[in-house]
Amino acid sequence: MSSTELPDAPSCGRNREPILQQLTRLLASSRKVLEVGSGTGQHAVYFAPQLPHLEWQTSERSQQLEAVKSWLAEIPNSNLPQPLALDVGDSWPEISADAIFTANTLHIMSAELVQKFFLHSADVLEPEGLLIVYGPVKIAGEFIGPTNADFDIQLKEHDPKRGIRDLEWLDQLAESAGFSRAELNYLPANNQLMVWRKSDNKE
Repeated sequence: MSSTELPDAPSCGRNREPILQQLTRLLASSRKVLEVGSGTGQHAVYFAPQLPHLEWQTSERSQQLEAVKSWLAEIPNSNLPQPLALDVGDSWPEISADAIFTANTLHIMSAELVQKFFLHSADVLEPEGLLIVYGPVKIAGEFIGPTNADFDIQLKEHDPKRGIRDLEWLDQLAESAGFSRAELNYLPANNQLMVWRKSDNKE
């Protein structure tokens, strides 16, 4: 497959640099990252070579795996193993990681799946592991920028179960799963990069 035939997500090119700046700092001592919902795989093939000290494990739903595989074949790297089949709502593969990263996924999941995302992430992450989420959220009930309000309408027109989530609700789900929020970073285009840390002794 030539590069002209590869599946393309234009937003990856627009947001990858500010995300990478944060990941370079956050993942400096990490060893293995599970990316949930790798999409086309474009983020992975860009981030992994610049974070050579860790293994970047991609994952996607079975029907989307070929897109990820095509990008990994086009731009292979020694720390990029083959993607895992992972559906947030089903049982996750038996894997352990000290960080989980996901980009632009929570607003396209149903509320039930968002809850399962936090619960399953807690099962995968080692104590003190980081859960890093990039995308738009509402804060204190307010959209960050007018474009996000329009985007929320578009999401719900496509599927009423979708929508930009409230940060406070995500914090509640995270806390119930044994996480506490460590950071909230404001990135370009009205997106945020949120970081939750898993407790070292969840009860």
